[in-house]
Parts: sequence; C-alpha cells; structure tokens
Amino acid sequence: MDIGKNILAIATNLPEGVKLVAVSKTKPNEDILVAYNAGQRIFGENKVQDLTKKYEELPKDIEWHFIGHPQSNKVKYIAPFISLIHGVDSLKLLKIIDKEGQKNERKIKCLLQFHIAEESTKFGLDINEARDVLDSEEFKNFANVEIAGVMGMATYTDDETQIRNEFRMLYNIFTQLKNEYFSAADSFCEISMGMSDDYPIAVEEGSTMVRVGSKIFGARNY
Repeated sequence: MDIGKNILAIATNLPEGVKLVAVSKTKPNEDILVAYNAGQRIFGENKVQDLTKKYEELPKDIEWHFIGHPQSNKVKYIAPFISLIHGVDSLKLLKIIDKEGQKNERKIKCLLQFHIAEESTKFGLDINEARDVLDSEEFKNFANVEIAGVMGMATYTDDETQIRNEFRMLYNIFTQLKNEYFSAADSFCEISMGMSDDYPIAVEEGSTMVRVGSKIFGARNY
C-alpha cells in the first residue's frame, strides 16, 4: 500500500468542504506519519487506550476524532484533547461528556448517531429519540457539549439504491434538526457518513465528512 498516494488520490477527488477522516484504528504510528507527511491531519480511532497513546506520541497538530461508541467510564481519558466524538446516542452519554468538558474547561464537539441501516447490529437514535434528548431540560443546561451535526452508517450491502436511500434519510434528519433546533447555530454543520466502500455515494448525498480506513491503509490487522 502506498499510503501517501492513497491519501492524495482520495483527498483531491473530494469536493471542497468535505473533510477526510483517515481511520487509523489498529494501524501503527509509522503508517499514520506517512499519511501525516502527505498532508493528512484528521485521524479517527475507536479505542480509547490506543487513541490516548497515539495522541501522546504523534504530532500535536493532529485533529483526533473518536469514531466508535465511547464507554461512559472512558470519556475522561479523551476529554482533554478530542476534537470530535462521532458516536453519541444517548442523553446519559452527553451528560458524561458535558461533565468531563467542564473539568477540562472546554466544549467538546459531538455528533448524534442515527440508526439508518437495516442491520440490527448498528446502533443509534431515531428522529423522535433525538428530539426527546434535545427537548430535555437537562440538555438545555449543558454548557460544555456542542452538537456539531449527525452521523450514521449505511447497511453493508452491494445494493447502491439501498445505501443511497439510507444516506438520504440521514441528510433529511440533519435538515429537520437544523430547522427545528439549530437554525441559529453555524456550528451544527456536519453530516458524517460514508466509509471506504460507499463514501462516493455518501458525498453525492450531502456528506460533509467521510471516514476512510482500508482504502488508505490497507486491510486491518486485528
């Protein structure tokens, strides 16, 4: 794998305004540095232990995204430095992120994760559950959480029409929430959808942030 060449090929083909998150989970620092030297600055990890270690060892101008579902008791380890948490799907988790943000005297950006796939293994909110969270008094009192947008994963399938429809569903959810809750908030602007196999479709359907791993780094080493 020519990591640097892969980064450039993907990045130059993304429309302006679409961010590339290089999913570096399970990959060594050497691979991340190759991508970094090719100009990549946003990296995504899904294990807190790996992420904190990489944060300590790698250049400080890297923007780290937590792309998994953070365990409540581990949020404190990433709260001092994380740029964006992609997988938030409950008021309980937001409450913990807010508390840890307060301790670190910073606002932590989060994306609300929605269940758009037909697979039951994927987690996330539906639009009504999201409204319940956003309407709650508790949420309105949070001072250290910033909802920056939405995130979702399409079904793992070869059916492009299905994938497109699921991404379209997430785009519609984003638009509804923007109109109902965040019309005055410029910071509510991200639609994180699309991975190595389906990101070109996601971009066509309005994604502002794609999460690409194997197309950059090659197959994962588990």
